Amino acid sequence: MDLTRRQFVVGCSSAIAAMAGGRLGGLAFAEPGDIQRDIFVVVFLRGGCDGIGIVSPLDDANFQAARSTITFPGSGTGAGFELGSLSNVPFWLHPKAAAFKELYDSQDLAFIHASGLTNGTRSHFDAMDFMERGTPDNKSTSTGWLTRHMAATRPDGVVPVMSTGSALPASLLGSPNAVTISNVQRYAMQGYSTYGAQQQASLNEIYGQTGSLLDGPATRLLSSIAAVKARNPANPYVPITTYPAGGLSDSLKAIAQMIKLDVGLQVATLDFGGWDTHESQVPILGNQLDLLTRSLHAFYNDLIDYHSKLTIVVMSEFGRRLKANRSAGTDHGHGNLAMVLGGNVNGGRIFGRWPGLANAQLDYGVDLAITTDYRTILSEIVVRRLRNNRLGLVFPQISQYQPLGLVRGTDLTIDWTSGFRSYLPMARR
Repeated sequence: MDLTRRQFVVGCSSAIAAMAGGRLGGLAFAEPGDIQRDIFVVVFLRGGCDGIGIVSPLDDANFQAARSTITFPGSGTGAGFELGSLSNVPFWLHPKAAAFKELYDSQDLAFIHASGLTNGTRSHFDAMDFMERGTPDNKSTSTGWLTRHMAATRPDGVVPVMSTGSALPASLLGSPNAVTISNVQRYAMQGYSTYGAQQQASLNEIYGQTGSLLDGPATRLLSSIAAVKARNPANPYVPITTYPAGGLSDSLKAIAQMIKLDVGLQVATLDFGGWDTHESQVPILGNQLDLLTRSLHAFYNDLIDYHSKLTIVVMSEFGRRLKANRSAGTDHGHGNLAMVLGGNVNGGRIFGRWPGLANAQLDYGVDLAITTDYRTILSEIVVRRLRNNRLGLVFPQISQYQPLGLVRGTDLTIDWTSGFRSYLPMARR
């Protein structure tokens, strides 16, 4: 079969173009890359998960008045799991999150309540954008917060950053290193398999000589494909634990396999949608939690040899309104719950400060207030586990480092210099 130039280009260039990402900011801020850092996995629950419905203050009269029709009991059939107290208020974990209770009891898992994005938007897209760019109130930032973190730490592996979705999340906006991998065995150039070797050889020859912005990303992409292929990844992947069926597990297994292939993976992201529970929240939230917690439990134990250098954070763009709506669901709210899992997490605790649920204590009288900015959580992980002191670059809008004691590690002298670019909206006459 003759391979036309167009077929050749279509087969190869789309992945390279995707890898080049958005605008490449001037991110030449790297420190030497010889510091041992954790592998960091970010799980984003798209849709606004109901944090107060997952870790709930069942003894609170205000909570029961607002949620009695959609919450779970503290005792008897279908009871939740007692977790302990925050600000002298006792909390229970949702009964469908039993797999998380085991990790909480082993002190590998911690919750951070009343946390989240301080911007009060109720728009999914705006909230996700703000959080993932790491600059609340500013969507014109040209890079994601993980991109800036990686720019500061100079990743030296062949696949230092990966996402399992069909496209990179905004947290990796502008990343020259990130790739999307949903199936490790199939991580290859698309095209005619007969000519795969010739395609790769030709691209290796082409890129590196054009002098264009694509040279670097293209070369890295081609190197990563070759490195993964050389390690001959198993197909299908054979984990040491049993994952539940579904796309979430497939994504987690892809990350686990890449970690075990030892290709220098430092950061991985994945999305899990379906948390926008405007109606029928009881069955939907229960099913979502059951799948999330069993999948992450399997993933964590599949990587038992990596616990000492593995940190996983689970977050969502906002919480749900305190009061249930007429459709047995909850609408977009504000304060939420974050979860951190890992071998160096001070787990078995609920962190943060509980603001209370009396009307005067709620955000605008309707939502759980936020007492912990989500960047406070991520900053502690960045400094103590990812060994990066460039908070001025990673989160340019904050000016204080206030660790909660969430993870173990040594604090560094924080560098508050920013050096990042923000593209302002274009003004037109």
